[in-house]
Amino acid sequence: MTTAGEIAERIRTRQVKSREVTEQLLARIVDDKTINAVVEVRPEYALAAADAADATPPVGPLHGVPMTVKDCLNVAGMHSTWGNPAFAEYVADEDATVVERLQRAGAIIVGKSNVHTMLADFGQTANEIYGRTNNPADPGRTPGGSSGGGAAALAAGLTYLEYGSDLVGSIRLPAAYCGIYGLKPTNGLVPQRGFQVPGTPYLPSELPNLSTIGPLARSAADLRIALRATAGPEAPYSWSLTPPRHQRLEDFRVGVVTDHPAAPVSSEVGDAMAETIDRIARSGAKIVEGWPDEVDPGEQAEEFGQQVGLFFALHGGEPTGMTVDELLAIERARMITRAKWQRYFEDVDVFLCPTSFTVAFPHGSTTIDGQPYEAQVFWISHASLIGHPALNMPIGRTQGGLPVGAQVIGPWHEDDTAITFAELLAG
Repeated sequence: MTTAGEIAERIRTRQVKSREVTEQLLARIVDDKTINAVVEVRPEYALAAADAADATPPVGPLHGVPMTVKDCLNVAGMHSTWGNPAFAEYVADEDATVVERLQRAGAIIVGKSNVHTMLADFGQTANEIYGRTNNPADPGRTPGGSSGGGAAALAAGLTYLEYGSDLVGSIRLPAAYCGIYGLKPTNGLVPQRGFQVPGTPYLPSELPNLSTIGPLARSAADLRIALRATAGPEAPYSWSLTPPRHQRLEDFRVGVVTDHPAAPVSSEVGDAMAETIDRIARSGAKIVEGWPDEVDPGEQAEEFGQQVGLFFALHGGEPTGMTVDELLAIERARMITRAKWQRYFEDVDVFLCPTSFTVAFPHGSTTIDGQPYEAQVFWISHASLIGHPALNMPIGRTQGGLPVGAQVIGPWHEDDTAITFAELLAG
């Protein structure tokens, strides 16, 4: 399917009008009776914005491109329900920072994508307001969560670009299950103003741990376009995207791990990973097998679970009951883990591993391939714990047509190294 970058180029060169592209997209959304991915649209605004784009010179890399954002991101005049009936009538009065920046880059926000209730499930997307989102590859299976609406919309041709959020894999897991790209940027890279539960204030943190917002797309190049448009601190501070370490696939040093007893991969995922690593090796890139020195992935997954508990306590959830000394010990452990990975990335450029041990599974599953539901978190936990950029890229499909994803973890604040590797690997 056409990428956001490709459609932007066609609009820029007057091969097609934004009005035509936007009308067709809105029609596909209205006609959809199966996926239920886009839950609110604003057609009058979108068409007026498209007409304006057609009447003016390009203002940015997404000029005239219609796209969606996750329901939890504020768009002035649209609902931000978080899938919670208590917020069903809440309408945002101003745009989130990422929405402002996307529009400044020329994008047209045509609608909102579905989420799981309060973003509280990484494996499914359903709520009492909008219902359940289905996987375009098999409507009887989940698209993942909680950004499942956006991932499904991209896979089904219902949007050209999407912006979501990732705390416990909520960008990467849906991207893997739906067969598209999804980036969890370096933590703190993209401002989160406008990504708050209705009625709560924006509290910028000097410790931007765990929760991030980032793009989902049909290509790695689109991830780069979206990140360049949205990343960096708010005024008066500035930022620029660090150039990738390499421009040729054969120059990369690639760390690889394909399996672990804590979340053994299915044969379908394992076969796709093996084929991908063979392709990397044939390119001439250097393969470095195994986890970083002194890294215990099982312990790291447990540390991540503790950090998630602290995150929710910080944001009004149940108190942890921990002493100050215990809290400091947990944070110290996280910093030690990050230092180990940063040393690792002095000699390795990217780390490749599964995004999930499984492919998309049937709706309502509580166990998957004989493993606990929570096993989905294992492979995404490491990048989340240390705050490094990590993206999902599609690497194939099963015999039944279900997408398989691989995770590319990059060095701290070198998001474009991971993006460029995925782009080159995809060919």
